[in-house]
Amino acid sequence: MFATKVTAKVVQDKSGVATEIPVILTDQGVLGSVTDYVLSLHLNGISLSTITNHIQSIRLLIEFMSANEGMFDEPEALFAAFVRRLYSGTIGEDGLDPSGLYWIPASNGTIHRHIINLTNFTNWLLDKGLGKPLNTLRTATRHEERIQYAAWFRRNQNDFLGHIKDKSINNTVKRARSIKGRTPLAKTNDDAIAFPTGKFEDFYMNGLGGAKDPRVALRDKLILLLMHAAGLRRSEALLLWVTDVFEAPSDPDQAIVRIYNEIEGKAPEGWKSRKGIKTRKAYLQEKYSRIPRQEMQNTQHLGWKSKTLDHKDGYLEAYFFPQEFARIFMLLWRQYLVFRASLECHHPYAFISFDSRYLGNPYTYNAFTQSYAAGLRRIGLEPNKSIGLDPHGHRHNYGRRLTDAGVDPLIRKKCLHHASLESQVPYTMPSSVKVSEALSQATQQLQLGSDKEKTTASFDWKKLAEHGFEHLDPNGHFTGKNPRLWKR
Repeated sequence: MFATKVTAKVVQDKSGVATEIPVILTDQGVLGSVTDYVLSLHLNGISLSTITNHIQSIRLLIEFMSANEGMFDEPEALFAAFVRRLYSGTIGEDGLDPSGLYWIPASNGTIHRHIINLTNFTNWLLDKGLGKPLNTLRTATRHEERIQYAAWFRRNQNDFLGHIKDKSINNTVKRARSIKGRTPLAKTNDDAIAFPTGKFEDFYMNGLGGAKDPRVALRDKLILLLMHAAGLRRSEALLLWVTDVFEAPSDPDQAIVRIYNEIEGKAPEGWKSRKGIKTRKAYLQEKYSRIPRQEMQNTQHLGWKSKTLDHKDGYLEAYFFPQEFARIFMLLWRQYLVFRASLECHHPYAFISFDSRYLGNPYTYNAFTQSYAAGLRRIGLEPNKSIGLDPHGHRHNYGRRLTDAGVDPLIRKKCLHHASLESQVPYTMPSSVKVSEALSQATQQLQLGSDKEKTTASFDWKKLAEHGFEHLDPNGHFTGKNPRLWKR
């Protein structure tokens, strides 16, 4: 038996319009119930990454039930073993796995996510009336029936994993609508590892700027400025349209940059469809026969994480800091547009590929990541997220700069497009580097203070000479409480 994630185009009505979603394909075909569930998630605007996580959790359960057909007489034992194998993996000490699953142990957080995903999925099945009792443990059963049985069992047992009492599996198990696995380790707030400020100029000038093709250098430097100087996420920067960079009214040499949500954002230049719809989604469909990149499943996909917008028209504004970066961006933008306009592109995206194989196509997330890594290597660095040498490190650098400059938290929230002030914590908490520096300084002060005390205690000769020197200095010239010849 196999179960794998594939991308499918699903047509639901006579319009012929296809929805592109990930589905589970097995040796028995596509699992219809999972496809319907994914369609419901997609309809509710759930992100591709979250949908993919649900698919993975469901696939694991299906594979485990199939691999262990006939092994369990009681469903409790099967589901308990499923959770246990998530924790321990399925590979023995000899490196063998008779089940053929070859799972490696997962983290507590990952297992918790699988349990939540399966809980949500079985809830959905129950709401749709798809759960039904079957003897799936001793008889050959279709995968769809196994899924439906899992839902039925959960309804009748309150929670299909809630009965587990083995303390090696759980610290606390709650009979509720969701199961709590082992208690995860408490995690601190993200350290917000920032790209090293001291390396930015070299990376900008000689890293990305060192590309042989000047078009590539200009494009990547513009994206870098949006991330480093305006704090935008990589996917947000790549969503920029050619229509969305403007001259500032107060200074034409400064750029105003807006990143629109492609589903709800307002179409450019007052456009509206024949039916009066003004969204960018309608604009893309009618003018370019495209769907928003948020909804794509291929390499063209770009996520949208921000939950807040800067304007009712549905956009994020890039707030350059320091503001001199807005001038640099505009200078490069004007040069870049000459190259962009020389190619015929059937799409509105500003950043395009200059690779001869994909010339003029929208620039992809993976392609930029590769170009970014190549830029680091030009200046002798290797990509390393743990020390800030990755694209997201520039957003952290931006947040740190705002904090270090004493910018008001509400302004920082606006600049970073955060939904709440709590999101500021990673930037206000001292970084590991600053903690180390502070402790080093404190250690030096402690040592200095200790040395001073030692000097006072050990080398105050006047105090030491007050007593015990009468036989050496009977006239008290240099000793005693009031030495006659003591030099002050």
